[in-house]
Amino acid sequence: MKLLIQNGLHATPMSAIAKAANTGMGTIYNHFATKEILINAIYLDIKEQLETLMREPSHQPTIKAQFEHYYRLVTSFYLEQPDYFKFMDQLQSSPIISEETRAEGYKTMYPVISILKKGQQEGIIKDMEIDVLLQFVGGTVLAHLAWLINGDSAKTKKSSLNDQLRLVWDAIKQ
Repeated sequence: MKLLIQNGLHATPMSAIAKAANTGMGTIYNHFATKEILINAIYLDIKEQLETLMREPSHQPTIKAQFEHYYRLVTSFYLEQPDYFKFMDQLQSSPIISEETRAEGYKTMYPVISILKKGQQEGIIKDMEIDVLLQFVGGTVLAHLAWLINGDSAKTKKSSLNDQLRLVWDAIKQ
């Protein structure tokens, strides 16, 4: 993953990956027939780790508090693993990730989708397509993380996250 982040997806040959993994080319190809399959496997591994965290239900009493819980969880996950963010950021629009892999990765968002739908039913969240809301919320997470991870280390993460949450909540609430 580190090589793919440093050199880019297309500029990293499987031979370099095998060398970094301290294994032979045959071993790599026994597990991953192509670099695209390897990249999809890394993508899914990261999504599965996030899904494990997201599976734990939020015991917050309000829709807003539940939404904030999951937003903070996703943000913290990637702040604690900045290489995961850098890797995933390269893949946002990449055709390397298969439709099947994207569909599997989408399951990570089920807890948030559930909160958004419940919020819409209760008249708390704007009545618009869930995918539109997810695209907006996801975009704010990505932009905020890029700012924190790639930007000036003197930024105050906690206060910027609180400000970000206020802005996002104000944008999606009814």
